[in-house]
Amino acid sequence: MMNGIAATAMSLSAAKLSVDYSTAVTKKAMDSQEAAVQQLLEMLPEQPPMGKYIDTYA
Repeated sequence: MMNGIAATAMSLSAAKLSVDYSTAVTKKAMDSQEAAVQQLLEMLPEQPPMGKYIDTYA
């Protein structure tokens, strides 16, 4: 009986560690993607405000 409880506790502990590790890796990947998007947005040319200029040649 005690071996079953100890094995279950070890299994739950291993599962928690696996979930925690997976969550940390996912968060790191999301942070990396956010930084990449910020760099891409900074490279875009600045757009004039909408509605400020009227195309009279169209």
